[in-house]
Amino acid sequence: MSGIRLVVGILVMGIAVPVTLFLLLHLHALSDLFTIAAVTFLSWGFGDLLSSILERPRLKDRSPGRALREDWERRQKE
Repeated sequence: MSGIRLVVGILVMGIAVPVTLFLLLHLHALSDLFTIAAVTFLSWGFGDLLSSILERPRLKDRSPGRALREDWERRQKE
């Protein structure tokens, strides 16, 4: 299942979104297209990384701020 998500993510965030933005913004330089593609692809990757961190069991059902505060308090006790 994650392989399909990866392929869809690459196609959408690496190709479809950049081409759409390139055409809607009426850009002409090929470097603009590559810049948009790099930014959208990297932001998708970063967002996917953050979502995988928040899926960890120790962070489930907790806000990021609460999780960090509880981890900080636990480390202070150790």
